[in-house]
Amino acid sequence: MKVGFLGFGEVASTLSKGLLDQDVEVLTCVEGRSPRTVDLAKSAGVKLSQTPQEVARSSDILLSTVVPDQAVNVAKEVGKHVKGVYVDLNNVSPSTVKEALNHIESGKITDAAIMGSIKNGLKTPIIASGPGADIFAELNQYGMDIGVIGLETGQASALKMLRSAYTKGVSALLFETLYAAYQMDVDELLLGYLSQTEGSFFQESANSRLKSSAFHAKRRAQEMDEVLEFLSDYEDPLMTRATCEFFHLLPAKTGIIRKKPADYREMFRKVDYKGE
Repeated sequence: MKVGFLGFGEVASTLSKGLLDQDVEVLTCVEGRSPRTVDLAKSAGVKLSQTPQEVARSSDILLSTVVPDQAVNVAKEVGKHVKGVYVDLNNVSPSTVKEALNHIESGKITDAAIMGSIKNGLKTPIIASGPGADIFAELNQYGMDIGVIGLETGQASALKMLRSAYTKGVSALLFETLYAAYQMDVDELLLGYLSQTEGSFFQESANSRLKSSAFHAKRRAQEMDEVLEFLSDYEDPLMTRATCEFFHLLPAKTGIIRKKPADYREMFRKVDYKGE
């Protein structure tokens, strides 16, 4: 089994490590990518190809794991060269998924979505739909947790959009609430009281949400653009629009964060939330 990745960020590097441990051959291309991406690929131990097209020709299963605004472009780049099943694993709307997959000339396509924290590695739940979903799910034999939910492209990404509307909305609200509490020096008290209703693991998950929101703010903003477009077909998404604006503005408040802070307080110390 040969699995290729287009794009090599946190998702690709995490899944690659697990697949390599299962004796799966993993390929990617990092030509022209950032030093961080090159380091991720080399440290993971994947086979490096010269071009994305070479990765596409050599892979039994090809996963697109790029930033949302590149999902269609990367599909165009390799569309004529895909030999195996092309899996769009990006956090994009059903319409964007369908546009991207329309460029895969072989028609061997799958719409897939991550439905949990990628920190869980191969055990992270992934849902898939489309004509190639069953073949993609063969990776379950190598430790992955892929559930096929339908044969139509767009079904998996629709569920992902709905999940993102909730989780990122909660993250934005948590950031605003806890930052005000931090300024008043009652943040630990607030987390304690919230834990009484939200569960014993709330403080740990809140800290993780806050750090991830700031570190991945640019990607989150692109993802929320997709969510907003999707939900606008069904309603006037007031909360989602506000969440989208929040993540677009957040990088200007936190500044450039090159690695995740140790905790939310380290991050808050650098925040100029009012723009003063």
